[in-house]
Amino acid sequence: MTITSIKKSKGVKPLVMITAYDALFAKLLEPSSDMILVGDSLNMSFAGRDDTLSATLEQMIYHTNAVCKGAENSFIICDMPFGTYINKNVALENSIKVFQETDAHAIKIEGGEDKADIIKYLCSNSIAVCGHIGLLPQSVRGDGGYKIKGKTKEGRLQLIKDAKAVEEAGAFCMVLEGVKADVAAEITASVNIPVIGIGAGVDVDGQVLVFSDMLGLFEAFTPKFVKKYIDGASLVKSAVQNYSDEVKNREFPKEEHTY
Repeated sequence: MTITSIKKSKGVKPLVMITAYDALFAKLLEPSSDMILVGDSLNMSFAGRDDTLSATLEQMIYHTNAVCKGAENSFIICDMPFGTYINKNVALENSIKVFQETDAHAIKIEGGEDKADIIKYLCSNSIAVCGHIGLLPQSVRGDGGYKIKGKTKEGRLQLIKDAKAVEEAGAFCMVLEGVKADVAAEITASVNIPVIGIGAGVDVDGQVLVFSDMLGLFEAFTPKFVKKYIDGASLVKSAVQNYSDEVKNREFPKEEHTY
């Protein structure tokens, strides 16, 4: 995929985006994904923190490099962590660092109208930007929790303004998170770039899920919008228990595993 083919997909075929944090899973996910997002969600599902806010740029660069190594033919997006795009100059400096130190094709930043000038500045300096509006995980403390957006008329109108502002600023696509499905459909129809939903219903241009959620590996909690395609945690625990039992009973290694 390229920015051009991603933009041309709108209204033609749904786009598949999934997160990855390492080379191993990136390689496994690559054949079925149009885009791989190195999400700051790694701070929760990978590092065990309560939210994404303490993720650092160095962490994101490290994991982006791992993903790029594992999925060398994928379109890869690096999530810019909290505090790395507080103004245009800081955003550009940090985005350049990502582009110089990784093979990521684009970066993602959260925010709508309030971040449009930053998105425009980045795009004018050859930084490809994926937007992110709706529920913003980096704003969870300021918002007082994870709250679904688009429940009021004012909220719906603001989301449409946000989407249009992100598009006009030059983003090639945007993530729409935690938004009422009917509002998400209206937002998707209001812009000419792909809208990738997460917890935003089916009438968008694509979907994104955190890989550890969809594989049933993350057990702390399961958001309503997540479908577990396998019960990965149970499968892993069962396999490890079988290994443990065989070691304790001297059933492993057998002759075929021995030099």
